[in-house]
Amino acid sequence: MKFVDVGRLCIIAEVEFADIVTSVDVTEHAMRIFLMDSSFIDVWFSLKMLDRYSYHWERRSLDGTIYWYDNAPHIKWQDVTTFPHHFHNGHAAKVVASDLSLEPEIAFRPFLSFAQMKLRGNE
Repeated sequence: MKFVDVGRLCIIAEVEFADIVTSVDVTEHAMRIFLMDSSFIDVWFSLKMLDRYSYHWERRSLDGTIYWYDNAPHIKWQDVTTFPHHFHNGHAAKVVASDLSLEPEIAFRPFLSFAQMKLRGNE
């Protein structure tokens, strides 16, 4: 797998999701997307293992929830059908199969769309 173009993802977040994104901080392998409700999404790509990445929507200070997708092979989640890919749905211990693409750049839009739908109340 190749390095992910974080700058391009930043543009996608700021332009295509301008209705929910207030700003984005970018580094070489990560970004923090600040949302209109004062929550944020951390996007991380490993520099050592190019196939390892995660999307983490932090909402604990607002309503106690977190949503995150990652593909780390946690032995705890080995029974998930999409292992090692899995989704923490609202709580760290509530793990379900992931329907996101295995390609991080392709999975980016659907994850932000998920946040957009939740923020609009269209769950």
